[in-house]
Amino acid sequence: MRIRTIYWDIGGVLLSNGFGHRQRAGFYAALGLNEDDKAEFEMRREDANWHWERGLIDADEFFRRTVFFKPRAFTRADVWSAVEHQQALLDGSAIEILWSLHGRRQVRQATLNNESRELNHYRLNRFSLRKYFQFFICSGYVHEMKPAADIYRIALEVGGDAPGEALFIDDKAENIHAANEAGFIGLQFSSPALLEEQLRAHGVEV
Repeated sequence: MRIRTIYWDIGGVLLSNGFGHRQRAGFYAALGLNEDDKAEFEMRREDANWHWERGLIDADEFFRRTVFFKPRAFTRADVWSAVEHQQALLDGSAIEILWSLHGRRQVRQATLNNESRELNHYRLNRFSLRKYFQFFICSGYVHEMKPAADIYRIALEVGGDAPGEALFIDDKAENIHAANEAGFIGLQFSSPALLEEQLRAHGVEV
């Protein structure tokens, strides 16, 4: 069966993670948070992030719960600026493959990623990614996160893809396993060269 749609993870495949461990370290440094502040943030973050990345609270509420639960010397604008400054193109990114596939017009391309609405919006715009995708399945929009089965079901329903027509690229093994269970062909990303080989093996020329 011919591949009809390629679904891309973003963090860890095309770009850096949005607000992972390394990004939070830079965030703490930018705001001058001390060790107690960092520990408090990490403790409060788990529950707040569960809601934020599913689009159940917005960024203001996330940072109210994790940062502005007490008076600070910096503003909410300072906090968001610190988040923005952590975003980067991934070292060893697959972005040139994304560009090439877009130019060939052989398959449709979509995102399937875990991210808050605000960070997803910012990253798509900052790195000029919107034009490469036909549609976007993001946890912040659909209120579910990989590797839960529902987000893959939603992606297939939105895309109108039958099992075997949808290929999914992600750097995490658990997300690939869940995608395979849902009817995707899952490819775990480790390098652009290997991904090119895997795509060609599935009839997709890069």
